[in-house]
Amino acid sequence: MRKSTRSPLTWFVHLSVLFLVVLWTLPTAGLFVTAIRDKDQIVASGWWTALSTSTQNVIYRAPAADKQVEENGVYVISGNVLEGGKGGVSAFGTNSRTPGAYPIGATADLADGAQLTVAEDGAFRITSPTPFENKRGMRIFYTAEIPPRFTLENYRNVLTAEGIGQSFLNSLTVAVPSTVIPILVAAFAAYALAWMKFPGRALILAVIVGLLVVPLQMSLIPLLQMYNKIGAFFGVPAKTYLGIWLAHMGFGLPLAIYLLRNYIAGLPREIMESARVDGASDFTIFVKIVLPLSYPALASFAIFQFLWTWNDLLVATVFLGNSEETIVLTGRLRELLGSRGGNWEILTSSAFITIIVPLLVFFTLQRYLVRGLLAGSVKGG
Repeated sequence: MRKSTRSPLTWFVHLSVLFLVVLWTLPTAGLFVTAIRDKDQIVASGWWTALSTSTQNVIYRAPAADKQVEENGVYVISGNVLEGGKGGVSAFGTNSRTPGAYPIGATADLADGAQLTVAEDGAFRITSPTPFENKRGMRIFYTAEIPPRFTLENYRNVLTAEGIGQSFLNSLTVAVPSTVIPILVAAFAAYALAWMKFPGRALILAVIVGLLVVPLQMSLIPLLQMYNKIGAFFGVPAKTYLGIWLAHMGFGLPLAIYLLRNYIAGLPREIMESARVDGASDFTIFVKIVLPLSYPALASFAIFQFLWTWNDLLVATVFLGNSEETIVLTGRLRELLGSRGGNWEILTSSAFITIIVPLLVFFTLQRYLVRGLLAGSVKGG
């Protein structure tokens, strides 16, 4: 038997696909590694150095004068710059410009005859022949070699935050109807524009295509004002889930109708004509024939629409607000960061927590997507 050889083009395609997979996987891997690293090490080095010892320049403030003790006529302030942390000190200094001016074991001369020594394990001693009078302790600058540290503290801070469970349910309450409603409305509209003949069909389709270029940010406030006026007329309170469902439906319908119309218009004409000959109505054709054959397009739009509504913050803030009863998960995570972003280390862990539900939706609809692609491909006997 002759051994089969692959052409250079096949190898090129395989290597290109492998390169793209690695290229798309690297950011996710970096995000995951960063999420389980210590906060100080995230600042000091990149995620690709997570398994190596990092070198950091750190500032430590020694205890104030009230902590001094007298030993044989010498006044001493002592402690440990590492404060119980792991690692070791490789050098130290007395100002920010030269944090590694003195090697371990050396003695730094301070003002008024005082001296400073720092050991490798972080233990330090400040000695002086006269009592210390400073109300604030002196600053010790040192260079530390810190081994890799991994922690689940970031995940714990997010998962145990107050109100995170309610915000998770609020996001589901927003995302699920905001995905299902546009699909239902768009599917009916797409079938009408594809297979039903009526005056103005081309004009309606042109208007829908034109709506695709309308910026979301420009239409938010006018849409909110219109909704509030209509709601006030009918007695519907503002800042309700109904408002955000309608908003997401309005923003998602143009793309949904456009995609579904193009897909449904490409279905075999013979199937439609045969169904009409058998006496089927448009509604029957839509439910029995078009919908089963449109699973690929429906599943594809459902994935994108769910991702958009689940990760949305702008529309949810405008139409729901930030009250404890209605704030969505993205809004809650934004508040956990603090008013000045002080808790930025939870960003990476928050990203992995929020991605769980979209991944479940994607893999669930992936199965229906493949099933829809195969639907009708094999003729029955």
